[in-house]
Amino acid sequence: MIGEIIAIGDELISGRILNTTSYFAASQLFAAGHEIVAMMTIGDNPALIGQTLINSLERADFVVVTGGLGATTDDLTNAAVSDALQRPTTFYPEILENIRANSKRTPKQVQLSLEKLAWLPAGAHALKSDAQMAGHFLVHDGKPVFFLPGVPHEMKELLVETVISRLAVWEGEDVREVRQKLYRVVNLAETEINRQLDPLAKNDQRVRIGYYPVFPEVHVSLTVTGHNGSEVEELFKEQNRQILVLLGDDCYGTDTETLEEVVGKLLTRRHLTLALAESCTGGLVAHRLTKVSGSSGYFVGGVVAYSNNLKERLLKVDRDILVKFGAVSAETARAMAAGICAVTGADYGLAVTGVAGPTGGTDEKPVGTVYFGLAGPGKTSDFMVNFFGDRWQVQEATAHYALDLIRRELNSF
Repeated sequence: MIGEIIAIGDELISGRILNTTSYFAASQLFAAGHEIVAMMTIGDNPALIGQTLINSLERADFVVVTGGLGATTDDLTNAAVSDALQRPTTFYPEILENIRANSKRTPKQVQLSLEKLAWLPAGAHALKSDAQMAGHFLVHDGKPVFFLPGVPHEMKELLVETVISRLAVWEGEDVREVRQKLYRVVNLAETEINRQLDPLAKNDQRVRIGYYPVFPEVHVSLTVTGHNGSEVEELFKEQNRQILVLLGDDCYGTDTETLEEVVGKLLTRRHLTLALAESCTGGLVAHRLTKVSGSSGYFVGGVVAYSNNLKERLLKVDRDILVKFGAVSAETARAMAAGICAVTGADYGLAVTGVAGPTGGTDEKPVGTVYFGLAGPGKTSDFMVNFFGDRWQVQEATAHYALDLIRRELNSF
């Protein structure tokens, strides 16, 4: 089925709140075999809400509307829809009873205001009878319209548990089997990835490959559709195999895996530990590693040695190295990596030192110059990369590259 998504709220169009609900809805609906042809984000304007919904109903087989269903005065969606579709606002006592029954811990004063949630356009039906949140649907001119709360976790619950299942059995739907996978790629440009993978989808309309730069990496999506489940599964497996072969080690993970999770699994599997010595990243690499639950099992700790004095005192970097080669140098990166290993007793020491900008660059070492040191059993290596972008981009790219360095090292044996 062809669908459209309408997100409503002044907080969205002002930029105060990021519209994550539309992204989630589109990805889930697409994975369920539906085609989303448009996503609109509009403010709490009754006339605009009504006209936008009418336009969507003219084009799509179904519409998902999020936001504006609450109990406060700026929640205008239901009233606007009633006017636009000429469906008088109607009180549904059973909906109010269900909401109150599932909101017993809500303060009494707040419970009184919940009555607004039960005044809906005529013909509305609750999406989930035991839900505490607002959420309903109606059928207009044979097309379902789903109204979901703008609060992300509430919206996601209703979408996954009720909307997708209702659409799956909707009469007349052209049911498709869909298989999808996301590949996370580092160190390859989007154009190069496209060049390698484009032949796979060229001659088969059942296969779609998409390319999405998500700084500092590129995400590749594989979608295989069809009407025969076993045929789709067989084609999906073959496409997945070819993609993994073509991307090789530049593909560090799939679907929701993060680089720090992959590094953590490799360290755990090999019973190894890691320590960090950071300068220009200011602890960003350590922050990413410790976002993963259980990281204490392989991450010993780290030092943010921003000053030369701290590099000497904590990491035992020889002063002569700092004087002769400078803080941003291969020699200093190697010494920092070896030093953090010696101080912590970790199996691997990873160090970063560079010029994040926007000031501090020279002709010899321009902004974006970063040196990496990697100390491990029996060897210490260094690497230099020139990153581009503002200070945030250089720091993010540096942290990503550092994690990828240890990943590739661990994959090498």
